Amino acid sequence: MLTIKTHDPAATRAFGRTLGRLLGKGDVVCLTGDLGAGKTLLVQGIAAGLGVSDDVTSPTFTILQVYETGRLPLYHFDLYRLDSPEELDNIGFAEYTGGDGAAVIEWADKFPAAMPEEHLLIELNRGDGESDRRIQLTPAGGRYRLLCEELSDKC
Repeated sequence: MLTIKTHDPAATRAFGRTLGRLLGKGDVVCLTGDLGAGKTLLVQGIAAGLGVSDDVTSPTFTILQVYETGRLPLYHFDLYRLDSPEELDNIGFAEYTGGDGAAVIEWADKFPAAMPEEHLLIELNRGDGESDRRIQLTPAGGRYRLLCEELSDKC
């Protein structure tokens, strides 16, 4: 487990950019945290690290947003409005996670059993100050343990 503390939105986005530079084909990042904790801001940083040139917004109403302008595709999920894990089949969830790009899943804690066995879990929480964030990373699998080690060295 690795904990990163940021003190403003720019630092949270910069952490995401560092993570995005390290992500590879088939990687899965599961995001959890309260509404307004900075999940979409973190995804914007990840997208920048991947070289995505599109505007990245929360796909709350579309459930999935695909960005293909970076060095590899970014599959950005927001599961907030889904009611059951069966709905994941309707959006091709299994095909996108572990596929040819990197998948980032907001509200992954809604359906934990549906998440790939190996992934990086990131929990975002508010810190003491209004803009402070505590970013806790929990790797599931060898690839993600190595990723956390790289992030620890770079952050």
